[in-house]
Amino acid sequence: MIHLHCTFSSSFGDFTIIWKEIEGKIRIQRMFVSDKKLSAEEKTLGFFPDSEPSSAALINKQGKHIQRFLSGEEVKFDLSVLDFDRCSEVQKKVLIAEYNIPRGWISTYKRIANHIGLKNGARVVGNSLARNPFPIFIPCHRVIKSNGELGGYQGGLAMKRALLELEGIKFSEKGKVISTSIHY
Repeated sequence: MIHLHCTFSSSFGDFTIIWKEIEGKIRIQRMFVSDKKLSAEEKTLGFFPDSEPSSAALINKQGKHIQRFLSGEEVKFDLSVLDFDRCSEVQKKVLIAEYNIPRGWISTYKRIANHIGLKNGARVVGNSLARNPFPIFIPCHRVIKSNGELGGYQGGLAMKRALLELEGIKFSEKGKVISTSIHY
């Protein structure tokens, strides 16, 4: 089954949505954001070398939602368009927990692990989010380390911080998150 992709621009650089049609329905397989090393398009062709550029009304709608989100608007994404089949059950639980963190709130890897029943599972949560196939749809920028440091992010730490700041999150002079709005 062929993969299709469409690249959009944003204030954070380009992002690419990859999808395929499954039983007559468009299912998003992956999304890539550009970073300092590779563009979203280069990442797409690295993971899906046979992917073809295309467009579809549903994908264009999702691309516009992401552009609005990246410009600071509040957007709630519809997870029913995402294909979680490539995710393990644990990763899916992590991603759903992450998705449910409200805009303007943060959580920690440890809190999410505890919430989904993974005792001492902060590293598992971190690894699941590092491989998040749906950045932005699943707003993994909202998870930080327990000590207030940012942790990692697919689009880079500058993007993670900027996204948090767009949501009203403040930072100390040392770059640690300052927030009383902590989920889970």
